Amino acid sequence: MTTATTTAPPSRPSVAQLARWAVSDSLVMTRRNLLVWLRVPAYIVFTVVQPVIFVLLFRYVFGGAIPVNNAGGYVNFLMPGIIGQTAAFATFATAIALAQEAKAGIIDRLRSLPMARSAVLAGRLMADAIRMLVTILVIVGVGYAVGFRFQNGALNAVAMILLAELFGVTICCVSAFIGLAIKDEESVQAFGLIWLFPLTFVSSAFVPIATMPGWMQAFANHQPVTLVINSMRSLALGGPQFPLFPSLWEALAWLAGILVVFAPLAVRAYRRAS
Repeated sequence: MTTATTTAPPSRPSVAQLARWAVSDSLVMTRRNLLVWLRVPAYIVFTVVQPVIFVLLFRYVFGGAIPVNNAGGYVNFLMPGIIGQTAAFATFATAIALAQEAKAGIIDRLRSLPMARSAVLAGRLMADAIRMLVTILVIVGVGYAVGFRFQNGALNAVAMILLAELFGVTICCVSAFIGLAIKDEESVQAFGLIWLFPLTFVSSAFVPIATMPGWMQAFANHQPVTLVINSMRSLALGGPQFPLFPSLWEALAWLAGILVVFAPLAVRAYRRAS
């Protein structure tokens, strides 16, 4: 006489376990992306050199021709704009890297591994956020070397850097979608210049908007880069000349809207990348 035994089916992992695995896999992908950059020191140097050149050019070449009326002069007006521009331009690397990996089939190989599907994009964004933060801190140090000073306390200075990070990560979602949709690094770079340059230069980043033609002011005053940089300038300098509200709420609303639109688009493009 034999006794039949039954094996209970394996239990499905809980939501908490799935979340832990996704976070763990994302951290592995973040480390992978950071190691790629660390093995190419020239790339890191050039990433930092470009915004440093912008600081020096606008501080010493154009600064004397741009009148502003705030404590600390033009350099204090300039640096929040440079930091915002640096965060935006740093997203070129996101688009180019994803385009390269999609074209080379690396994303296909990564998707075939037993890991969370979200880890590739999440790891890319986390690594880019770390690289962006390092670059921003270097630019702040260069700004201090050429005369920039925070006027509104340490807490608001930290808040300004965090807002720049949030802005950069949001634009990274747009760049991720572009890189995965186009999948050609030269085309991605050219397209990035087409949409990102006008947004950063037709803004309050480098000159007061009041100096622009009237038709351009209407666009510059209400686009997201201006609102983010105005908020950063308010946090850095303070005072009645740079009120924090309502520009901060408008900037956060813009960033939330961009995330709502482009994060799903980036995920959709990632799923279709081959």
